[in-house]
Amino acid sequence: MNRRGVLCAALLLALAGCGGEGDTTPQGAAEAFLDWHYVEIDLAKAREFTAGLARSKLDEELRLTSGQAIGPGTRKPRVYYKMLQRRDSGGRTAFVYELTIRPDGGGEFTRKIMIRVRREEAGWRVSNYMEY
Repeated sequence: MNRRGVLCAALLLALAGCGGEGDTTPQGAAEAFLDWHYVEIDLAKAREFTAGLARSKLDEELRLTSGQAIGPGTRKPRVYYKMLQRRDSGGRTAFVYELTIRPDGGGEFTRKIMIRVRREEAGWRVSNYMEY
């Protein structure tokens, strides 16, 4: 239940790219998805960790945000997350994470996200996610 800063997330992303947990564990897949979708705001990369309904949702997000480039000069919020709950059931795992979002310019707010992962031929993939 660690809070991760942007630097820690960057380190984890680098490790995932070098054979870290990425999609080899349920938690690794969920957190790789969180890192790419919410911390790095790279929806195309987050899509690599999805399947089924989650992939359809992400495809829709990509469609809606097409033409809105997020690059090195883009001011991104700082996003930290911690796992609140994990539930394993029949080859699938559900997680609940709390995201703390700190926009540039001050303030902060929280969101919870439920992430379901399942084992696919290519590894563990996010099969659904929902913010609340």
